[in-house]
Amino acid sequence: MNILIAESNPWQGEVWSSHLRRLGATVTLCPDRDCAIDTLMTASFQVIILNLELGDSDALSIADYAAYQCPETKVIFVTGSTFFTDGAVFTHFPNVCACLPEHVAPQDLAALVEYHTTRAA
Repeated sequence: MNILIAESNPWQGEVWSSHLRRLGATVTLCPDRDCAIDTLMTASFQVIILNLELGDSDALSIADYAAYQCPETKVIFVTGSTFFTDGAVFTHFPNVCACLPEHVAPQDLAALVEYHTTRAA
């Protein structure tokens, strides 16, 4: 499993990363949009985990780039907002497979990533 996490909170990113690494994943952690886009230009990922509170629509631009450049890559949004509770995110970004609350248990996030990586294989 090759996973990209775009998360500006280093502690949160490391918590998610450690749970994914326990499942055998290779994880790249990016703190911002520029790092994530640059990384997507040079490597391929099975799943991208994006915090919607990354910055001024930075997560949305990463998801948009991924939908265009690597449509087979699944995207999981994590958010503390209720903005996308109506499911609109699934209409706007075809490779989004989940939208989770930011307080999701790390083991649940890891299980969801594992599900989508084994399902794609």
